[in-house]
Amino acid sequence: MTTGTWSHRDVEAGKMTELSHESTSRELETDQGVLRYHEAGTGPPLLMLHGSGPGVTGWRNYRGNLAAFAEHFRCLVLELPGFGVSDPADGHPMVTAPAALGRFLDALGLDRVDVIGNSMGGIVGTQYALLHPDRVRRLVTIGGIGRNLFSPGPGEGIRLLTEFTDHPTREGLIRWLRSMVYDQSLVTEELIEERWQLATQPEALANARTMYGSAALAARTAAAAASDQAPYWAMLHRLKPKTLITWGRDDRVSPVDMSIVPMRTIPDAELHVFPDCGHWVMIEQKAAWESVVLAFLTRKESA
Repeated sequence: MTTGTWSHRDVEAGKMTELSHESTSRELETDQGVLRYHEAGTGPPLLMLHGSGPGVTGWRNYRGNLAAFAEHFRCLVLELPGFGVSDPADGHPMVTAPAALGRFLDALGLDRVDVIGNSMGGIVGTQYALLHPDRVRRLVTIGGIGRNLFSPGPGEGIRLLTEFTDHPTREGLIRWLRSMVYDQSLVTEELIEERWQLATQPEALANARTMYGSAALAARTAAAAASDQAPYWAMLHRLKPKTLITWGRDDRVSPVDMSIVPMRTIPDAELHVFPDCGHWVMIEQKAAWESVVLAFLTRKESA
C-alpha cells in the first residue's frame, strides 16, 4: 500500500486513458449481492486477489502494478466480500471467498484465468484452483501460503493484527503496518490515515474480528484440532496449475520458511525470494516483482 493518488496511463484504441480508481471501477450484480472490482487492459484475463488486514482493498494492493500488467492482460482486481467494498457475504470472509470467485467468473463468462493472490488472496486462489483445476491456468502467490516450519506461528505481523483487531487504536495500527514492510519509510501519515478510515468502520471491524480477533483465532485452532479434514496446505500436491511462489526474505507476517512446503509439494512450482522486502512484495520490490511475474505469465507453454 503506497501512498498518494496513483495515476497511470494505458494505450487503448490509439489514445491515452488514465488508470485511476474511478476510471477502472466496476460493479457486478450477483444473486448474493454486488461484487465490486477494477478492470484495465485487454488480452487474456488475469484475476488479482487482495490480502487481508485493516483497511485492505484490492485497489490498494495492486494500484501500483496495474499499468504494467494491463499492457498484457485484461486485469480484474476483485474486491472480496467482507472487507467493506463488495457487499458482505454470510460467513467467514476466507471461507466465502472461493464461492465469490466462482460467481464472479461465471457472471463475466470466463472459463479460465490466470490468478495473482497476495497473502490471503494467494490462499484463496490456491483453494479455488484445488476445487476447480481446469479454471486456473497459472497461479502466482505473494507470501502467505504454506505453514511455519522453523519460525514461531503465528508470525509477528499476525499477532500485531490480532492486538489491533481486539483493541483498535491508531498506535496499534501503526505497529501492525510497520511489521508489514522492510522499508519503514513506506509507513507514511497518508498511508496510516487511509487505512485507519476503512479499518475502523463498524462493518469492516466486525468482519476483521471474525478473522483475526483472539476469540476467533482460538475457536479456529480448536476446530482444526478436532477436525478430520486436511488443511489446504496438505493438499498442495494436487495443485494442477503452473505456480510461481513469490516471497519477501524479511517477511514478518508469513516468514519465508513457510514457502518450503508449497515449493516442495506443488508439482510444477517455482520460488522467487526478494531481498530487503517484507510482506508487500509487489510494493517494496515493485519493478523486480513485476519483471519476474510477467516473465512467468507470458512464458510459452512447453511442448
